[in-house]
Amino acid sequence: MNKFLTPDNPVMIFITKIVYCVWLNILWFICCIPIVTAGASTTALFYVTLKMVRNEEGNVTAQFFRAFRENFKFSTKVWLIMLGVGIVMCVDGYALYHLRFSNAFWTVITAIFLVAVVAYLIVAMYIFPLMARFENTIRMMFFNSIMIGMRFLLCTALMAVIYFVMAFIVINIFTPAVVFGEGLCAYLCSCLLYRILEMCAPKDEETGDAETDEEGDPHAGTQEP
Repeated sequence: MNKFLTPDNPVMIFITKIVYCVWLNILWFICCIPIVTAGASTTALFYVTLKMVRNEEGNVTAQFFRAFRENFKFSTKVWLIMLGVGIVMCVDGYALYHLRFSNAFWTVITAIFLVAVVAYLIVAMYIFPLMARFENTIRMMFFNSIMIGMRFLLCTALMAVIYFVMAFIVINIFTPAVVFGEGLCAYLCSCLLYRILEMCAPKDEETGDAETDEEGDPHAGTQEP
């Protein structure tokens, strides 16, 4: 029994990660309530979950709010752009739905629209983890998001499945599973993204990361991919 309760026990490690995911989901949800802060909240969430994959999370609450503060301005700008584009796409989708099958031009426009939706979803899945890991311009964040998402299509598909399965479970099977929500999704996606982001990091970053970790003060996003 004592061996089971030791922190190094795989079962205890798993339970700890799940508890962290639930707590991070609560923090993420609360910090998203003003809506305008959703970008900073999601970036902070991925900052912590990426550290969890490396077993470097420490105090998850402190790490979350630290990343939230440091990335607030930049993440909010990106989020407002994403929100604006998303609203426009919803309006366009609504219009196309009510004009469906009117003529051949509708088919062409709908095909273009669906491609745009896929591109938007890819960016939405990648841009917040990228902001949590790297510093870059807004334009390059969007560019890198779509390029990495297209390059690693298997990872992109698996991330989409994670979000879809979570939404399906919450809506159709077990609504209380919402307590895991974005926290668990972000952690599972971080497990998939960890190696990819390491590949995108400059070679000299590993040395820099080691130095900052020793100092105990790593920064949320310090290099360009």
